[in-house]
Amino acid sequence: MSGLKNKLLAREATLGVIGLGYVGLPLAVEKAKAGFRVIGFDVQKEKVDMVNAGHNYIGDVVNEDLKALVDAGMLSATTDFAEAARCDCVCICVPTPLDAHQQPDISYVRSSTESLMPFVHKDMLVVLESTTYPGTTEELVRPILERSGLKCGEDFYLAFSPERVDPGNLIYKTKNTPKVVGGCTPECTEVAAVMYEAVLEAPVYKVSSPAIAEMEKILENTYRNVNIGLINEMAILCDRMGINIWEVVDAAKSKPYGFQAFYPGPGLGGHCIPLDPYYLSWKAREYGFHTSMIEASMMVNDRMPEYCVDRAARILNGMKKAVCGTKVLVLGVAYKQDIDDFRESPAISVIEELLKRGAEVEYYDLWVPKFRRGALSMQSIPTLTEEAVSRADLVMITTAHSNVDYELVSRSARMIFDTKNAMKAVARRDNIEVL
Repeated sequence: MSGLKNKLLAREATLGVIGLGYVGLPLAVEKAKAGFRVIGFDVQKEKVDMVNAGHNYIGDVVNEDLKALVDAGMLSATTDFAEAARCDCVCICVPTPLDAHQQPDISYVRSSTESLMPFVHKDMLVVLESTTYPGTTEELVRPILERSGLKCGEDFYLAFSPERVDPGNLIYKTKNTPKVVGGCTPECTEVAAVMYEAVLEAPVYKVSSPAIAEMEKILENTYRNVNIGLINEMAILCDRMGINIWEVVDAAKSKPYGFQAFYPGPGLGGHCIPLDPYYLSWKAREYGFHTSMIEASMMVNDRMPEYCVDRAARILNGMKKAVCGTKVLVLGVAYKQDIDDFRESPAISVIEELLKRGAEVEYYDLWVPKFRRGALSMQSIPTLTEEAVSRADLVMITTAHSNVDYELVSRSARMIFDTKNAMKAVARRDNIEVL
């Protein structure tokens, strides 16, 4: 048994986490709660200062847990990567967005690895958790780390273990979500598994290589992307046929096998599902392969914000109004309900399209009091009052937040376009149209 395994089992290892965002901070907290000394790394000094002050900024982290761990000296943060020399294990949890050409931007992974490289030492474990295309760990991360003069699998351990963070999920958090681990060698896999088993209360599933683990993560989110694309296309067809897609899905899910319910909406948002298929399609072209089914679903989902505005225009037309000059109140800009994350939110794309067509747009979202995307910057109206609702020609529900008084909306709105079926429990239906 390696010395690192012994240190992990004895809770004597120091663990590092690079990137203190939605993935990294909850992971750092769970590692510290499991009895390990944890050092968090981030290039944003503001985040580092907040962690060191015990001030939480991530919804899935319990405020009291973070403060207690910091006060006890179990968790600290720094911008100084030289502190990585003190770590026995380091997990890289940095963003992997798309660039302006919808191609993978792995600059954060590259720069984090290069910052870590001078401080890699013998018997150290490095795990990449950032979602990426198959091959990143062995083709990008490994060569950079081996510039240190140490050899992967002999001097240090390297593995990939995809993050499985679902912001706002009330059941599955970092601690109780099963982990997949694939190392560059069997020993790399084993050491990484020992580390996660010491932290989590969930099974660790070992695979034979980093590429398997990387592809597994892409499959998870592409599966959801394709099925959401299918249900969005079904929603468009059902609208033309005068059929309620929500009732169709509810009926289909009464079957106890062979069907999993997915629901339509104004598009896809978040840090994974809208992006990951692009990683796969980009990598597939290297092999002369076109992911036609995946790309078709991406096209459907990408078009949904525009389609929803087309539907809104049709509703306004029925009221003898044009989109240009009308007042639209958008309810919800977060990418999913009851969270403050608006990354890639389709609701914002809906707002952009409404503004492009000349509408006067306000929005209400207590989870996201203000946002900026590119040149667009907006603030939520402070309270959802009858007056705020009644002054809009149309109310569009684009996020199904549970802290919205939908009865008030129903009473006060002239017309409502509910793209999330958030008002399904409201009795009055004459002023509601659903996607």
